[in-house]
Amino acid sequence: MVILGSIVLICGLLLLGVSVYIAFGAVLLFLAYTGGYDIVGYLPAGYWKMNTLVLLAIPLFMIAGSIMEKGKIAAPLVALAELFIGHIKGGLSAAAVVASGIFGSISGSANATLTCIGGIMMPHLRKANYPEGLSAALIVSASPLGLLIPPSASHILYAWVAQQSVLKAFLSTVIPGIILIVLLIVTNQFALRKYKDIRTTERPVKFVSEFKLQSRQAMPALLMPLIILGGIYGGIMTPTEAAGVAVVYSIPIAIYVYKGLTWRSLMNTLTGAGITIGIVMTMIFMVLIVSRFLIFEDIPNIARDLVFSVSENPIVILLMVNLVMILIGMLMDDISGLLLSTPLLLPIVQSVGVDPIHFAAILGVNLGMANVTPPTAPLLYLGAQVTETPVSKMLGPTFLFIFCAWLPTLALTTFIPQLSLWLPDLLLSR
Repeated sequence: MVILGSIVLICGLLLLGVSVYIAFGAVLLFLAYTGGYDIVGYLPAGYWKMNTLVLLAIPLFMIAGSIMEKGKIAAPLVALAELFIGHIKGGLSAAAVVASGIFGSISGSANATLTCIGGIMMPHLRKANYPEGLSAALIVSASPLGLLIPPSASHILYAWVAQQSVLKAFLSTVIPGIILIVLLIVTNQFALRKYKDIRTTERPVKFVSEFKLQSRQAMPALLMPLIILGGIYGGIMTPTEAAGVAVVYSIPIAIYVYKGLTWRSLMNTLTGAGITIGIVMTMIFMVLIVSRFLIFEDIPNIARDLVFSVSENPIVILLMVNLVMILIGMLMDDISGLLLSTPLLLPIVQSVGVDPIHFAAILGVNLGMANVTPPTAPLLYLGAQVTETPVSKMLGPTFLFIFCAWLPTLALTTFIPQLSLWLPDLLLSR
């Protein structure tokens, strides 16, 4: 009964908009005073669990993402994408999706991707007479590509909690991310058919020379994911070392190449990133304690028995697990949702033969979709601020992208495990 009360309490607090770490802290106090649980005994376990070099990669990637977000790195990426498809109707919005995928591979953050790409692309889309609500919803729906295209802070956390290979977790969502990009572009093209006054950019007469110019401008930005991922998969660097290299590389690029930052504004950026890191690490600590409590109280096995009492059909069980993950993702951010879902749901899916790396992809797509799904949809409300578009105009198109792009991607990822396992097996079989 106490456990049920704690679940109701945390859901209620999150629905009221209480910060995740405060909500989990309140649940711990509730368990200590009403259930007689020794919550203090779980604190050392949370501390020692966080005392690892792998986890250091997360704040380093967050710092690098903040620097690149403020350093105007997205502008040349957008210009390069627009050069190829800007002359096609719907090409400008397709360029926004592609740029979100590229920038996501640099920042590893949905929020940073949305803020940067949305701030750059929305004025261009308005100027070209693209429908406001549809365009803003497309940018929001594409922003979780920052979670799917490696490197991703969420998958570092998943690998850490599930005791799996970070590299395999990274690669598990590459093909689902590409599928999502294609489906978002196709869905948007279909929705744009009824709009006749959309303007397109003229294809440059000297395309080759223009391509060379745009490529030179975008090359420093494009080199960053190549250096990071090449170093990791080549065995030269660990993910934590690669995150440190990303920070060192991003500073001169942002200040001297793209000139979006100065040394003074860099300090402000680092201060803002530090505040965010403090909040995230506190949240991770709180969620770890709650996860530890769930494990010690055998809640994962209780949940597994409950699920199997409903059905033993693997397809039904996967559908139920997906529904639970979507609900969790709608109530909290991707990091909190991942830390809570992994110890709770991984034993269930392993019972029906799901590989942990396959589950990493299912979890990533689920949490990405949940972050854009109303009524909570944290990315939707952030997108409304970034694009200066009312949420009411974005709701209909957002549901269109959820049903026509996100849900098919989730279904393919869930029921075709090869999409998640083929690339890790191919590149990391040695």
